[in-house]
Amino acid sequence: MIKKSISLLIVSLLLTFSLIGCTSTAPTNLDSNYQNISLVDMLGREVSLNDTAKKIVAIGPGALRLYCYVGSVEKVAGIEQIEKDRPIGRPYMLAYPSLCDLQVIGAGGPTNSPDAEKILSVNPDVIFITYGGDRSVADELQEKTGIPVVAISYGRVSTFDPDVYTSIKLIGKVIGDEKRAQEVVEFMKNCENDLNDRTKDIPESQKSSTYVGAVNMRGSHGIGSTHGNYSLFNAVNAKNVADETGETGSFMVDKEKLIEWNPDKIFIDYGGLRVVEKDYKKNPELYSTLSAFKNKETYSLLPYNFYTTNIDTAMANAYYIGKVLFPEKFEDIDPEKKADDIYNFLLGKKLYNEMSEDYGKFQKILFE
Repeated sequence: MIKKSISLLIVSLLLTFSLIGCTSTAPTNLDSNYQNISLVDMLGREVSLNDTAKKIVAIGPGALRLYCYVGSVEKVAGIEQIEKDRPIGRPYMLAYPSLCDLQVIGAGGPTNSPDAEKILSVNPDVIFITYGGDRSVADELQEKTGIPVVAISYGRVSTFDPDVYTSIKLIGKVIGDEKRAQEVVEFMKNCENDLNDRTKDIPESQKSSTYVGAVNMRGSHGIGSTHGNYSLFNAVNAKNVADETGETGSFMVDKEKLIEWNPDKIFIDYGGLRVVEKDYKKNPELYSTLSAFKNKETYSLLPYNFYTTNIDTAMANAYYIGKVLFPEKFEDIDPEKKADDIYNFLLGKKLYNEMSEDYGKFQKILFE
């Protein structure tokens, strides 16, 4: 009887030690610092993480920018060479210059494949990626590195695009800061609604016709570089003469067509201003036939396409466009202050002065 009791005691102790060993080697739901995360990314891929990410990398056009709107740069483990090569014109790099000191994790750019070996060298918990609609790139990178890859997206128009809102929420979920992500989305949506509410009831007959020229398309271009279904014009319900073509996105238009349209007001991207100025000096007679040039109704826009869209600058431009086209609806708006409010909320720093020092202010552009 005694031997049987001793045997039962030994078995009981062994089971107890075994259970202690099991519970001490893996986190449980009682551990508040552990959070298993499952999500569906912007490519429809199911991705799982064992915990919220403490170290991240963001690769592909605009991935790092979207992250910077939500997360701390202290979590960024490395950046692409393209981000270091030309930080000018990118507000997130102006706000966080320390990013340039980080280790390079690949060349970057839309035509270069991710460098799995260099990414592994900085040992991130997650990789955010923007590589179009090709899920094979994300799948292959995840297979090579063994690191969860989360695809994010700028959608079709970038500024005020639902895919951007969803991507921002994904970033917040992955890094454990869904509150900040929701604040960013609400801020962008509030700006979108504000711009629309100010202008939605203006009759078409009371709107000036307008045109945007010198739009950057993988480099600087002249007055004929424009944009159909232009998101910034759409944001303020502007009358875009280029929309009659049915084109969507950036395209080139003949100067003869521009003369035929003869818009009341023309916006010129600072990124292509020098090209326009040079052409103006060669062909002043041609430009003098345009009412906008003749009546000094030509206005600047800050360039915002650097490694895809700087959404902050684009939003600031939208408010300036509204101020120019519908001054009575934007009486309370100081475009420069509004730009700083946008930069400050999204990136924690007022950057309008730095941007204007590099390119120019919101203003009329006079050609002589």
